[in-house]
Amino acid sequence: MAEPKNAVVAQSGGPSPVINNSLRGIVETCRSLPEYFGRVYAGFHGIEGILKEELLDLSAQDEEEISLLRTTPAAGGIGTCRYKLKTSQQEDFQRVIQVFKAHSVGYFFYIGGNDSMDTAHKIAILARERGLDLVASGVPKTIDNDVGDREFKLIDHTPGYGSVARYWALYVQNANQENDGSSPADPVLVLQAMGRKIGFIPAAARLADPEREMPLLIFLAESGVTLEELADRVNEQLKAAGRAIVVISEGFPVGEIGERRDSFGHVQFSSSEMNVEQIVVNYLNRVGLRAQGAARGNVPGTDQRHNMIYASTVDLEEAYNVGQKAALVAAEHGSGFMSTILREPGPIYGVRYDKVPLELVANSEREFPRAWIAPGRADVTDDFVRYARPLIGDDWPSVPLEDGRQRFARLKPIFAEKVLPEYMPQAYRAR
Repeated sequence: MAEPKNAVVAQSGGPSPVINNSLRGIVETCRSLPEYFGRVYAGFHGIEGILKEELLDLSAQDEEEISLLRTTPAAGGIGTCRYKLKTSQQEDFQRVIQVFKAHSVGYFFYIGGNDSMDTAHKIAILARERGLDLVASGVPKTIDNDVGDREFKLIDHTPGYGSVARYWALYVQNANQENDGSSPADPVLVLQAMGRKIGFIPAAARLADPEREMPLLIFLAESGVTLEELADRVNEQLKAAGRAIVVISEGFPVGEIGERRDSFGHVQFSSSEMNVEQIVVNYLNRVGLRAQGAARGNVPGTDQRHNMIYASTVDLEEAYNVGQKAALVAAEHGSGFMSTILREPGPIYGVRYDKVPLELVANSEREFPRAWIAPGRADVTDDFVRYARPLIGDDWPSVPLEDGRQRFARLKPIFAEKVLPEYMPQAYRAR
């Protein structure tokens, strides 16, 4: 067998409550296979860290700290970024190869969404063209659940989604208590969910009330409902129940919001000039409610993707396993694959872990199935509930505390020695 080669793992895009457990799965599996893997490094803040030759030495970290990655949320362990390697930025691609050659890197794991899978695929191709023996692997992550195909054959769901779905199930339960108690003055509560224009996250609000006993309305960006129609539905709900909880996608069409976009071209709703929730609240109060009082709104923002207390234990386990599977696939099958989660058929929830070619998931964008939008376009169907319910689990995660505070992983700032000239990523040079 050939000499073991070093590995680099990096993260890209928005974080999730369970992203670091995928990282842990990769690191611990690489440590258990010394015949394949040498030292394991992390690109500090994603691909930017690789370009800058900032490689955090994960092999030098205490085992306890690696273990604590399980319940360390977001991307605080090794950082993430939204830097996109574009085809026109050939110097960036060349720099990645140079860094990998300089540090004897033979394995590259990229944790992220559809754009990240595209980057991993491009690096795999370039390495082959440049004669670098590199195994490039993808590890799925996105709270939006939009990686894959419409038939759910490439991947059933992505790690991160189950935890955000659980967040919304419990968040809406608590919001319902608030709305019920304060409805004489505040009969309408509008809640804005993340997910851009993909409706999987707002749809998860229905998990708070699968029996449909709450006065809950869910408006996805895909529903085709206008602001005027939304107001009519809210007033119908007020007439029937005296109050209403409205969950709305951040991508719901309300007109100009002063959009800001990241380097991937995605709208950054939380940093745009206006919140969709505030526009909806203002509109409802302006046209008038069929009840005393006013509409109010909440935007949980990034809390829904970094709150570890709400994480799904099912999601935590699957995030670890899909990271572990990525390392095993890299060792046994070589380059060009993403590890994946596939649901087993039958009434009892179960999954298996497999691999799919990176080229099939690169830049994919799965839409929320139209068949899962209820006929009235203000709710989702029971088929969606059956799909999503197993993902949120049935228990609380065990999060260690120290002095009354959450104990997160504390990685030491031990970096590989730089051997290449300083480098500024191409996209930053014109700034």
